[in-house]
Amino acid sequence: MTDAPTRRPNLADLAIDDGSRNGGARRRWLPIALTVAAVATITLVALALRGPKAVPVTTAVARPAEAGASATVLNASGYVEPRRRATVAAKITGRVTEVLVEEGMAVEAGQVLARLDDVDARRRAEATRANRNVARAALDEIEVNLADAERRLRRTRELFGDGVASEQELDSATAAADALRAQLVVARRSLDAAEAELAVALQDLENYTIRSPFAGIAVSKDAQPGEMVSPVSAGGGFTRTGISTIVDMDSLEIEVDVNESSIAKVVPGQPAVATLDAYPGWQVPATVRTVIPTADRQKATVKVRLTFDELDPRILPDMGVKVAFQELADEAEAAPKAQCLVPRRAVRNDDGQTVVFQLRDDVVERRAVSLGRDLGPEVEILAGLAAGATVVLDPPPELADGAPVTNET
Repeated sequence: MTDAPTRRPNLADLAIDDGSRNGGARRRWLPIALTVAAVATITLVALALRGPKAVPVTTAVARPAEAGASATVLNASGYVEPRRRATVAAKITGRVTEVLVEEGMAVEAGQVLARLDDVDARRRAEATRANRNVARAALDEIEVNLADAERRLRRTRELFGDGVASEQELDSATAAADALRAQLVVARRSLDAAEAELAVALQDLENYTIRSPFAGIAVSKDAQPGEMVSPVSAGGGFTRTGISTIVDMDSLEIEVDVNESSIAKVVPGQPAVATLDAYPGWQVPATVRTVIPTADRQKATVKVRLTFDELDPRILPDMGVKVAFQELADEAEAAPKAQCLVPRRAVRNDDGQTVVFQLRDDVVERRAVSLGRDLGPEVEILAGLAAGATVVLDPPPELADGAPVTNET
């Protein structure tokens, strides 16, 4: 019996046809696609049911309008300046031997701030005093001699009257007395000159002692013992021109530059409110003291000086300050009556219309308002809003009428 031939394996018989392969892939991905579609549909429905997202805002309450409140007519900035400030210097050139002042020290008028080396000046004063003493002694001698000459003259006259003394003796006695009188006049003039020279020498000696010209606070110490000081600047930078700078703290005032186009709004006696850059939440009442009658052609400004209505230790020289000039009392009385006051941050301009957003039950209501006077950080509302209403501060651009919000105040 003959065996049947053995069939060799064919790799083509193992291949999967395209129809079977694609059908299987579709069957595997179909459940996943249906799940993703269901989740997306549920998410969209949930978002639609929740509505628009609430906008976080901060709010403030509209205050009742204050009777007699003054509006700001002009704003300017400047610095705190003392009317009396002096860099105390020596009248002569000399070497510093002692400095008795420190920064921040309170000094009185005439108080010694420093001393210079006065050895040479003291010697000159002693020599001048000695010359004065010599002149005084010479005067005393002449006065004694004159008194003796006058006694001799009186005796000679008596003897001449009795016929005992001759006329020549009388003339000699008279001449001697007259000569001593003349010498006495010269001696007195010499003594006066010596006294004047001594006064000059003592004044020169006093110039080596540096004193405060007025009471105040020392804000700088410009020289140290051993340094040279001079009333004029010397080359090389090795000679100081000042000892210390003294400021009269009772003379502090405000100096601001006002644009010359707005200077008509400022008059002496006008009230103002000053805000120091160091204390932005502290408003200090001030009054216009004077308007300097000249303009700066480079800056087109006019200087205005204001006095603080009440000084405070926190106010320091050269501090930056912003000044809000207030309207006068008669102008404030003539202004329309306001319904309330709101922060300037609550007011927004929408296409030329002034609006605020009032908060009612976590929903904002857009309200058109009519503005009154500018009162610095606040503004008057003449119509459109009542006192006690809650308004949104810094309303974002996307905030619209009826939008839900969350109050973060």
